[in-house]
This record gives sequence, C-alpha cells and structure tokens, in this order.
Amino acid sequence: MSATSSSEPAVPPGWEENPTSFSRRALLAALAGIGFLVALYLTLYQWKAWSNVWDPFFDSRVVLDLTSPVPDALAGVLAYGTEIVLLALGGRDRWRSLPWVCLVLGAVLSTGAVVSIALIVIQPTVAGTWCTLCLVSAALSFALFALGVGEARAAWQHVNRARSRGVALGDAVWGRAASASAMAAPGAST
Repeated sequence: MSATSSSEPAVPPGWEENPTSFSRRALLAALAGIGFLVALYLTLYQWKAWSNVWDPFFDSRVVLDLTSPVPDALAGVLAYGTEIVLLALGGRDRWRSLPWVCLVLGAVLSTGAVVSIALIVIQPTVAGTWCTLCLVSAALSFALFALGVGEARAAWQHVNRARSRGVALGDAVWGRAASASAMAAPGAST
C-alpha cells in the first residue's frame, strides 16, 4: 500500500505518462525474463551442463570459454533476476512511494547497458568472433535501459522536490517524503 493518498496522480509532475505503470513494468519484466533465460542457458553451458551452445552464425564457444572456469554469464542471470524482483515491487506510483526501488533499478539497468557495451567490444577484439546469444542479451540490456531508466529519473526528480521542501534525504529516498513533510510542517502534531 502506498504511503500517499489515492487521489494523488500516478503520473509524475512534468511527465506525460507514468514511467512506473504496471503495463510498462510488465513489458520490462518480460524482456528481463527473456534475458534471464538466455543468460541461464549460457551459464549452464559455462558450467559444462552440455558440450555445445546453439549459435547459427558464430562459434560462441570461443567467446564463452574466455572466462573459464568462472561463468561470466552468471552475472547476467543475477542482473536479470534482480530486475525482475525490483519490477515486481510497489504500485503504480512507486516513483513516489518507493523511490529507492526505482533508483536501484536504474543503477542495475545502467550497469547492464555499460557491461553490454564492454562485451560487444571485447568479443571481436579478444575472442576474434561474436556470440549470437551474447548479442541478444546485450540488445535486451539496451532495450531495458532505454525503456526503464525513466523510473529512476522520475524517482530522482521526486527526491529532489522533497529535498527542496526540507525533507531529509533518507526520508525522500525511502518514500517517507509525504509523512516527513507533514511532521515538519508548522503546527503539525507530534
């Protein structure tokens, strides 16, 4: 349940649509779910669950064996899994009621995009080839970033508005801005 009134708009001030709507988060969760499955498949290959990996264009084994015995695809499993959990938290106004969730999601999505750029550069320069499923995972990370970073922007704008009203940073980030503002108001009962 949100700490804010149900009469307050779910769309952040200055925005035309709600970046934390259920429909947008469902799309992001679907993309993260696909990414999770791709990363899990690659992780299982790196753990030697099977001897070959599907790739219609390249010899992915060259790329995937670079980090042996450490399964670097496991980082993707953890990142996509974290995204799914974070997307499941909160209501349609979570940019206001749970800004920390949106900010953490933004950090995870940003990290995924940066790591994807690094992996795209490393594959041809170090391994001399590409990995189709790695490129699919990178494309998913870029799409998730592009579609999901608005949550973090809306949450950060909310935190800044709360701070300008005198709300402590911790209260603003943890979603306690409304109750903290009421308690800090002149004449508020304690």
